[in-house]
Amino acid sequence: MTRNDEIATLLEEYADRIEAQGVEYKHRTYRRAAESIRDSPEDIADLAGDGPEAVQAIQDVGESISEKVVEAVETGTFEQLDEARAELPVEIAELTSVEGVGPKTVGDLYEALDVRDLDDLENAAREGRIRDVSGFGEKTEQNILEGIEFARQSQGRELLGNARPVGEAALEFFEAIPEANRCELAGSLRRWKPTIGDIDVLVGSDDRQAVIDAFTDWDEADEIIEAGGDKAAVRSEGQRVDLRVVVPDEFGSALQYFTGSKEHNIRLRNYAIERDLKVNEYGVFDVSGVEDPDSGQRVGERVAGKTEEGMYDALGLPFIEPEMREDRGEIDAAVNDDLPDLLAEGEVRGDLHLHTEWSDGEYTIEQMAEAADEFGHDYICVSDHATGPGMVGGVGLDDEELREQMAEIRDLEDDLPVTVFAGVEANIDKDGAISVGDDLLEALDCVVASPHSALEGDATDRLVTAIEHPSVDIIGHPSGRMIHQRPGVELDIDAVARAAAENDTALEINSNPHRLDLWGSAVKQAVEEGATVAIDTDAHSPPEYENVRYGVHTARRGWAQADDILNTRDAEDVREFLH
Repeated sequence: MTRNDEIATLLEEYADRIEAQGVEYKHRTYRRAAESIRDSPEDIADLAGDGPEAVQAIQDVGESISEKVVEAVETGTFEQLDEARAELPVEIAELTSVEGVGPKTVGDLYEALDVRDLDDLENAAREGRIRDVSGFGEKTEQNILEGIEFARQSQGRELLGNARPVGEAALEFFEAIPEANRCELAGSLRRWKPTIGDIDVLVGSDDRQAVIDAFTDWDEADEIIEAGGDKAAVRSEGQRVDLRVVVPDEFGSALQYFTGSKEHNIRLRNYAIERDLKVNEYGVFDVSGVEDPDSGQRVGERVAGKTEEGMYDALGLPFIEPEMREDRGEIDAAVNDDLPDLLAEGEVRGDLHLHTEWSDGEYTIEQMAEAADEFGHDYICVSDHATGPGMVGGVGLDDEELREQMAEIRDLEDDLPVTVFAGVEANIDKDGAISVGDDLLEALDCVVASPHSALEGDATDRLVTAIEHPSVDIIGHPSGRMIHQRPGVELDIDAVARAAAENDTALEINSNPHRLDLWGSAVKQAVEEGATVAIDTDAHSPPEYENVRYGVHTARRGWAQADDILNTRDAEDVREFLH
């Protein structure tokens, strides 16, 4: 298993970034070098260990590039690439995946419109702003818009809610194999990102071939993509599952390395280097010793690698949970012994946003309450849709129907196995007004207000207006996004969170895998501003209660603790928050 592809990708990224910044010709040199490194049978890490001169043995790799390669092998990046990323803070690979969008186009659109990722690009195209940029036009704008959907699909990003069950089925399979000493999910799936590329599974075993053979015979494997000495890949339910097998003594270091993220690992490697330590997929090495007189390289003694916890401990750090490994300050927090005690699965005690057959749900109030009890909840809030902007096909309830439903809940409450709050999911119009009468809003136990229309542009003022309404308790799926379908509105999360904190209004993490709205970084900002967060499933049927785990892990990606979450409280404390 070489690092050739990793190093080649870094050089290609640098080539794209300098081309985007208008550097002539030089980018071609880096692309040729990247291609040669990727195709080389020599392990670039081994060559780099012998110094830049050894790297220059690869065709198209000159002195300057060889020095960058050695630095990249040692640290996971190189100085000029970091500088280029800072100067052009865009998702270059994501944007250039759109047909007709090359690095130069990326640079022009960033300079003119501050386009940084696919969502920005799509918003700019839909709003007709690209055609006004010099050198572009209406036809180019339309071509870009048409290419975005294909680009999203071609990136092969699967929803977390679709990928996780497949990954867990693979994990269950390996746990039953005698030759598998240890096994764990890795990659972005283990970090619970909203979308997943390949499903990564890591297995520790002394009999690699037996594990590979068992995997290729897995009943859930629809297609064998590849199978080799220490890795294999199959397709299951349309998704690629990648297996890596390592010796048990290196399982912890491999798990840390392959969980990522890349940015976290780079930061961790640099932190280690400053302490005369080296971190890679094989362990932590003390490289403070004397040089080997034969090779001229510093001798490294392996001091950790069997367990993931031991990797961090060898660096003098507490264990950093996978969801936090996104280079958002987690290493500094670990150094200062300031890591949060993250929310755990099972700490959410109720669901404050769900639907019944009164609107677009499939089950009665009683059935949803009984299912909530079986799931382990103490309370729920029936929050069926109100009429208003964004509601079509007779889905929403008018004020009279909502009063009838509230009366039914009051009549049923003594016979239901859980506390049931009478609520509504009201609509926030384009000016921030709520689509239900104020007298009714005041009478209901819980008001979830959500944007369902006008889902473009900046909606910060609109949401703040809704937050300041005295009867609004929760802002549901604040951006209105649908992953892979629409980007949702733009938000100044800090401003929205400050308003929420000042008005005792909770911001929702909608646990539906198509939404996951708020998302991890936004949750972190909300928590830092002192806002309360609610984790709800938006369930329309009992099985959807299970989706709460996606909300919990999204909260963990935002560094949220149990005290930050509204529905970790008991029913009476929730009622008090709801006034």
